[in-house]
Amino acid sequence: MKRTALNAAIAAILVAGLALAGCNRDANDTADRDTTPATDTTGATGDMPPATTDTSAMDTDATTGLTVTTVDLGSAVGSDNRISTPATTFTSGDTIHASVATDGAMAGTLTATWTFEDGQVVDTQEKSIPAGPQVTDFSITKPDGWPTGTYRLEISNNGMVVQTREFEVQ
Repeated sequence: MKRTALNAAIAAILVAGLALAGCNRDANDTADRDTTPATDTTGATGDMPPATTDTSAMDTDATTGLTVTTVDLGSAVGSDNRISTPATTFTSGDTIHASVATDGAMAGTLTATWTFEDGQVVDTQEKSIPAGPQVTDFSITKPDGWPTGTYRLEISNNGMVVQTREFEVQ
């Protein structure tokens, strides 16, 4: 009987030690994990999302402090770089503008990547954006006319896509 009680006590100590070691390991694993939330890139591959996809209402790049607040498409911009009449459907001969509103305590760099149908890159433009509220115009034109189909504009901040817009040329 003494031997059974001793074996049970040793077994209990071993189980308790393993439980404590497991708890400590989980705490270390959690501390080592990257807790940065992922950016929603719905539609980045595979099927295209609906005509106007806003990946986030307000996207900030933590390294630059630059925030993209809105992206509008249209065929004309005013002197303030804002779209005169927003649109998602264009004709073959249109110049297509993207008006990108930003704000932030620090300057940054935005990249506009324009693609056609299956991801074929039409044009890529990069612009330096000063600190504070700004509106920047990106545009594409094709003198002999755009092929009909679905196009996509991705606005990237420091290499990360922060806004996506889709549009049609008919």
